[in-house]
Amino acid sequence: MRTRQFIQLKTELPGPNSRALVARREAAMPLGYGKSTPIAVRRAHGALVEDVDGNILIDFAGGIGALNVGHTPAEVVAAIRAQAEELIHVCGLVATTEPHVALAEKLNQIAPIRGSKKAMITNTGAEAVEQAVQIARAATGRAAVIAFEGAYHGRTLFTQTLTSKYALFKKGFGPFAPEVYRAPFPYLYRIGIGTSLTDEEKVELVWEAFERVLVAHVMPEHVAAVIIEPVQGEGGFIPVPPVFMQRLREVCTRYGIVLIVDEVQSGMARTGKMFAIEHYGIEPDIITIAKSVGAGMPIAATVGRAELMDKVHLGGLGGTYSGNPIACAAALRAIEIIERDNLCARAEHLGNIARQRLLALQARYPLIGDVRGLGAMLAIELVTDPHTRAPFPADQTLALVQEIARNGVLMIRCGLYSNGLRFLFPLVITEAQLHEGLDVVEEAIARATQAVPSQQ
Repeated sequence: MRTRQFIQLKTELPGPNSRALVARREAAMPLGYGKSTPIAVRRAHGALVEDVDGNILIDFAGGIGALNVGHTPAEVVAAIRAQAEELIHVCGLVATTEPHVALAEKLNQIAPIRGSKKAMITNTGAEAVEQAVQIARAATGRAAVIAFEGAYHGRTLFTQTLTSKYALFKKGFGPFAPEVYRAPFPYLYRIGIGTSLTDEEKVELVWEAFERVLVAHVMPEHVAAVIIEPVQGEGGFIPVPPVFMQRLREVCTRYGIVLIVDEVQSGMARTGKMFAIEHYGIEPDIITIAKSVGAGMPIAATVGRAELMDKVHLGGLGGTYSGNPIACAAALRAIEIIERDNLCARAEHLGNIARQRLLALQARYPLIGDVRGLGAMLAIELVTDPHTRAPFPADQTLALVQEIARNGVLMIRCGLYSNGLRFLFPLVITEAQLHEGLDVVEEAIARATQAVPSQQ
């Protein structure tokens, strides 16, 4: 074990103060409100987190992708403070504020869609997705929506319907919203296991299955929208193969279907581009944005072609906190930091470092079945057997996450089988901090590998 330069553990983790605060949480909040680790946090800056016992940890979870510009960036904190002293809230349905308008203008400028665009600003990624579907339905006069296996789009009734991971997110909550159809996703690692199929052949199989959906489940003339994550988040950090995305764009154009790209987790420089869809050479009709656009503040947006966005009747869009001035001020400064400091290039650089280390681990530890992602949006999928690709048990994956936390790194799971570890470190993390965090992960993987009998 190498000497830790950044991780400072003064107590066991969780420490006594963390245990006490988590106990209060569990007494005051529903037990169904999950938590990846039993750590309670007091403060954080950059990529380092201090818990309530004074321990310093490295953050590889990044608020589940909400902290690309890091914890408490000084400029964002100053913008929040300055705005709060002038105006906290007025409601965009009542009056107009400069930060609200300025953010809409900025989002229209950076959204990877040509031509005239408009932005509807709201609070959460789920709300942005709901609005995107409402706009698509209003614009097309159609009802059906196609989503993909492994998708995660939120926890409201409709976005939970779009979400695919059933046991964790949907169990006991039905019935769900109608007119949502599910298509296979090109999860190439789990297609044709044990066969000699090439990736190209696997993509063809999945595309043929998508085309069958348009025959066997819903006709394309009835479809208002197709919604897809360019890199599935909760589904396991799986990038869409370029040819699949390009064909999807062609089909949507052919049938007048609105292509909605969900960039809630993959956007704001995470993949090495401002938006992941920019890797694909195609344009969506509507894009949903949240998480890191607000540097940790609750804010989201639906940005789309003006001719689509304007199809909703007057009063059909809105929300009490839509365009909250403080959240908008934070978002404007976060975007400025991303552009000024070229965090897209930083994500590519850090992602390359992490990917190479993870690939080296994969070569040493058969517990790691796959290493994947784009830029600094990376994940490893854990398996009990690299040949059958049997998923590592979800409870053991969670135990691994918690062991990693006990040794000073905050992480979270992902994957359809909850057998993946996702890497969402802030893009302001130093290389030394990144390597130290990866050291902790490597040590935990080594111990977990020894505990799996089939891998001896």
